[in-house]
Amino acid sequence: MSTADTAVLILRVAFGLSMALHGYNKFFGPGRIAGTTTWFASMGMRAPALQARAAAITEIGAGILLAVGFLTPFAAAAFIALMIVAIVTTHWKNGYFIFHPGGGWEYCASIIFVALSIGIMGSGTASLDNAASIDFGAAGGFIAAGLGVFASVAQLAIFYRPPKQLDT
Repeated sequence: MSTADTAVLILRVAFGLSMALHGYNKFFGPGRIAGTTTWFASMGMRAPALQARAAAITEIGAGILLAVGFLTPFAAAAFIALMIVAIVTTHWKNGYFIFHPGGGWEYCASIIFVALSIGIMGSGTASLDNAASIDFGAAGGFIAAGLGVFASVAQLAIFYRPPKQLDT
């Protein structure tokens, strides 16, 4: 296994499992899925129970797909879409840096760039993609970026209705 294959294996597994745990927390963390649903409603998502479950399932599923290296550009696209939605609905108004009150979009952007990089690099030799002779080649990055942006725009257009700001 080459140095690049080792690096992408470490990145895929660490990032994929971390994101899967993020989704697991939406279901089973302190607020459970009911708390996640309330949070989604507060940010202006229509059908917040559906959205909370979809986000959690997507994070778990795409995280596992990345960790095992299967359909890698599609899993990367899921995280790109999730983080674009998170930036638009929650973090943009707080500025770039994560340490700003309310959390800026720095962390979400980092996730986007890690996911995009994995989509571009591919899953490497120690992956189910490789075992199944699936090679997306240069198209992997385009699939990850294009599908991620498309899915986020569709999600926002269908489900996001920003809460009205009260005049103070």
